[in-house]
Amino acid sequence: MLHFIYTDMCPDLAQQHSSDMIREEVAALAQHLLAAADGYGLDRLKLICEDKLCSGIDAGTVATTLALADQLNCSRLKKRCIDFIVSSLENLDAVASYGKLPTDSE
Repeated sequence: MLHFIYTDMCPDLAQQHSSDMIREEVAALAQHLLAAADGYGLDRLKLICEDKLCSGIDAGTVATTLALADQLNCSRLKKRCIDFIVSSLENLDAVASYGKLPTDSE
């Protein structure tokens, strides 16, 4: 986050990664940075993190990303997660074990 504040760049999120493990680490980093950016009012960093998370949604990250998007009021990211979940029955089954997902009434 300090690197972004001083340089207005976030190279750790900008790189394209091929390995599944590295992609998961980048997704986790983006989730943590998104929460920090929201807390410190860094709107540009928040958008960068949202973009990265939107482009990397998969069955393994969609539930936690959806919960985070709901918590931080990231409507675009939340919509992307919901669209991903309802796009196929397999995706719905993959997140069913996550537990209680956020609803609009909460």
